[in-house]
Parts: sequence; structure tokens; C-alpha cells
Amino acid sequence: MSPEELHAIELLRRVPYGRVATSMRALPFLALARHVVVDGKVVLRMHAGFGYHQACNGSVVAYGADNSNSRDSRLWSVQFTGTAQTIEPTARELELFGPVPHFADGAVFDPVYMRIEPQFVTVHSLVCNPDREHQHAL
Repeated sequence: MSPEELHAIELLRRVPYGRVATSMRALPFLALARHVVVDGKVVLRMHAGFGYHQACNGSVVAYGADNSNSRDSRLWSVQFTGTAQTIEPTARELELFGPVPHFADGAVFDPVYMRIEPQFVTVHSLVCNPDREHQHAL
């Protein structure tokens, strides 16, 4: 792996959730997903009830995560692009994910897992002046 890819994976390990992006019926969409990094691959857990995994399986997807909710003055975002495959997670992967949420939009959470082998990786960062932190708040 390149130094940028290793840096991206290290950053991704710092946050538990991100967003997967692909298209469904020719329309783009973003979906929240829990992730873990195992052997340089990104493993996602999503709610099967939404059906998003069906659009992702076998397709090229983008997966992004960031620390935008952090109080850190150095903000970063990571994006991985690669082909997603639905998988049965290993016991180790399940342990890394931790407990499954109880509900998703009021329905019982039904987990589905996907693995993305990153083919393209980008990392971007912003350094903010802490004195101006609230000037851009909505």
C-alpha cells in the first residue's frame, strides 16, 4: 500500500461511521454505514431493509468518512472507491463491529455486510483557526 492509502486507513479507523455512495435505478444515493478496516479492506454493516446493499453488490461504490463533528482544528475526509461485495463476516469482523443497532427507521435492524477493496483513495484535510470556529455556524 502507498503511504497515502496507509494514512487513509489509519484515519478511517478513528471514526465508526461513514457514507456509501452509488446509484440505484439510475439515481445517485448516499447511505449511512458502520465500517471496520480488516487487512486493508473496508467492511461495511448496513440495514438490509433499505435494500441499498442490492444496488451496491458487484458495483463500484465510493465510501467516505470524516471527522467533521470533531472539535479538532484539523478536519479530514477520506474517500475509497472500489467494488463492493456482499459477504458473511468472520467472527473477528463481527467482534470489531460491536453490537448491532436495535432499529432503523422504526424497523428492527437487519444487518447486511459488504467488503470494499479500495482501488482509489483520496485524503483531504482542512486546518481551521480555532478563534474563528463559530463564524461559519448556521
